[in-house]
Amino acid sequence: MKPLLVLTTAGAGFDARPLARELVELRLAACVSILPAVESVYRWEGKVAEDQEQLLLIKTVDERLDALQAKLFERHPYEVPEFVVIDPADVRGPYRDWLLHSV
Repeated sequence: MKPLLVLTTAGAGFDARPLARELVELRLAACVSILPAVESVYRWEGKVAEDQEQLLLIKTVDERLDALQAKLFERHPYEVPEFVVIDPADVRGPYRDWLLHSV
């Protein structure tokens, strides 16, 4: 198994805690960190928009990635959910062991 980090955003008014808890309970993620105050500037439907959002940092492994994406897209409030996968160069030691054991 290879550790991965998945990024997704959701609107500031969305309660991300139940989603985060479900991903961890289903062992699709070892941990979901919710950063509650992110300001995003982006292009949507041909216009530049600005919104307050929250960023979810989802720690998972490659073997759970497809199931994680399916569950996240099923529950995500956005029409086009962000799903950015970051492959860290190195995750070591007890943290790596914990992550692999938790998913």
